[in-house]
Amino acid sequence: MANSQKVLQKIKQLKDKVEKYKNLEQTREDLLVLAQMADEEEDLSVLDEIKDGLKELTKNLDEMTLETLLSGEYDKNNAILTLHSGAGGTESQDWTEMLYRMYTRWAEKRGYTVTTLDFLDGDEAGLKSVTFQVSGVNAYGYAKGEKGVHRLVRISPFDAAGRRHTSFASLEVMPEIEDDTTVVINPDDLRVDTYRSSGAGGQHVNKTDSAIRITHIPTGVVVSCQNERSQHKNRETAMKMLRAKLAEILEREHKEKIDDIKGEEKDIAWGSQIRSYVFHPYTMVKDHRTSFESGNIGSVMDGEIDGFINAYLKMKATEE
Repeated sequence: MANSQKVLQKIKQLKDKVEKYKNLEQTREDLLVLAQMADEEEDLSVLDEIKDGLKELTKNLDEMTLETLLSGEYDKNNAILTLHSGAGGTESQDWTEMLYRMYTRWAEKRGYTVTTLDFLDGDEAGLKSVTFQVSGVNAYGYAKGEKGVHRLVRISPFDAAGRRHTSFASLEVMPEIEDDTTVVINPDDLRVDTYRSSGAGGQHVNKTDSAIRITHIPTGVVVSCQNERSQHKNRETAMKMLRAKLAEILEREHKEKIDDIKGEEKDIAWGSQIRSYVFHPYTMVKDHRTSFESGNIGSVMDGEIDGFINAYLKMKATEE
């Protein structure tokens, strides 16, 4: 039954791609005819319409071209993202929350659904860590390049002297995997701990140990979930997260190296960042892998990060 559903899902995805291509082709033909008619009749009144149509066509064509680069085994899957604050104390915890907002905005702009699975509040502000799921076609394929350390430079709102601070946060990205026969998890290899959910939640949170933390003893991989009121549902989600982490290790063929699940991440500090976000003394966001940059830091923090994602995907395609 599960296999037939996967086949139907694959067929639908292929049909959607064909339909999208046909729509692009039709739009191109319509614009070409409109331009030819305008040229013959020397009618400049439709010039703006043609320009706007061409701009939209180019954007959609670029997007479809990028989709062809998403050929990894799990690229089409939902994504599970985890942010961790690094060096910088309260400042880095605030930065972690800012990044969480940025990725949430990005996901919503793409029509994806965001579900918070687990979080740990900061000491004074922000978040020490947060795990959330981004659901939608190709969510993992687009998000996987964001994995790494993100660096912030700004005048700290938590510094009474108004000094400039540098803070760090790291992002892990995993594909959501429902069932994968290549990942066999022995129940005897698991340590399951329950605890009380943190944050808002009223009497339920105060009285019920519904949150779940699962440790995979052979590898040391730890996952946790506190999103649901039901301990059973939290356990189910945590197992999905564990399966995703173990599958990623297998995919990279480094079963003995658990650190590989963090990809390009090293220490969450100087010298290991993939991208810098500078608010002061100038405004600039720059990716150190692709050299792609944007001076509009406000739009970037509002989720306009497709330029960075696209540049990374194109770079990886060229390397391969």
